[in-house]
Amino acid sequence: MSHTLRSLFVLLISITALFGAGCQSVSLPKARPVTRAMWVTRFDYQTPEDIERIAEACKLAGCNTILFQVRGNATAFYRSSYEPWAEQFNFSDPGFDPLSVAIEAAHKRDLRLHAWINMMPGWWGATPPSDPKQLYNRKPDWFWYDQQGERQPLAERFYVSVNPCLPEVRAYLVDVVEDVVGRYPIDGVHLDYIRLPNEEIKGVTKPGADYPRDRETLSLFKAETNTTPDADPEAWTNWRADQVTKLVRDVRRMINNNKPYIELSAAVGPVPEKAKREHFQDVTAWIDQGLLDAVYPMNYARDRSTFDERLAAWRPVAKDTQVVMGVKVDNNVQLSADQLEASLRGFRGYAIFAYSSLFDSPNTTLDEQTDSAREQRQTRRKAIMPHLQELSRSGAAAGRDN
Repeated sequence: MSHTLRSLFVLLISITALFGAGCQSVSLPKARPVTRAMWVTRFDYQTPEDIERIAEACKLAGCNTILFQVRGNATAFYRSSYEPWAEQFNFSDPGFDPLSVAIEAAHKRDLRLHAWINMMPGWWGATPPSDPKQLYNRKPDWFWYDQQGERQPLAERFYVSVNPCLPEVRAYLVDVVEDVVGRYPIDGVHLDYIRLPNEEIKGVTKPGADYPRDRETLSLFKAETNTTPDADPEAWTNWRADQVTKLVRDVRRMINNNKPYIELSAAVGPVPEKAKREHFQDVTAWIDQGLLDAVYPMNYARDRSTFDERLAAWRPVAKDTQVVMGVKVDNNVQLSADQLEASLRGFRGYAIFAYSSLFDSPNTTLDEQTDSAREQRQTRRKAIMPHLQELSRSGAAAGRDN
């Protein structure tokens, strides 16, 4: 099913649903399905019981979609045909398939399950992976190198990434996604880090380092543009963005060929022009070309004016593509509730970042396992839960609740 046909189908269903709409406290636009999603990271579960608790908590929070992370840094939280089990499982089979368990747990609660996949990251942290089969060790030429030929350095709490400018890397990443699409009854694929994660790391990144500048990448750029990065920086920026777009296009084509009925979405920067300029993520081109069914801008601004400016900026950009606004939930519960309502009213969609901001989890990466942190999380959860449940009722009353 093409992007246009899919949009028309959603519009027809939504119009039909309006005739049965009841009263609601939040006035919503009527042309799109409602998405109330929760990002669940790979750090939030270790056992099947954890996953059952996650699904139940998302249901109680009024969600209808779980974005369930199954690939973080070229390791898998499912039985992958290409990559080793995650380091959280010591690179070995944990005795259960987290993705299969999550799909079953979600579906029996009438929730949609989208496989959340980090695309570019190849490893995380200051220590190389111990498994020789992990991509960092197995395919060193696929990673980033700067102008001096030095590999992107490892650093605590940061990713090193594979190079999407190389055709063989793009083909491999599409194969990884196809493996999930083909073997699991997921409702969608949610792409994250579908950009060049080139944030500078203080004390680690060399000043002026530019990626990727390996010989093969520069040769490809020269062949296509007849220039060099230093001679034409704008062409270098646009070309790198085009390589990321090629990857999105290849994933879209693969899904259309396999399961065109599942949704393809991407987490994107909250300001499209900045995302392209700084991280080579040209989401405007993706939308114009109909490559995505939904975009999830990570609008984590904690002041209302910036949040509202970003929200308004997506209206002319989005066109026929659904916008599911990413909202951060913290101790400012009223602001979070207002932002969720504004997202639902403006675009019929929001995604909460993240599960561990509201519910206890084994996530030790957040330094929130103290008694004080747990008490704050419990207070936050109790305060925002009525808002979430009201937004759930308002969304359901407005039309087709997807």
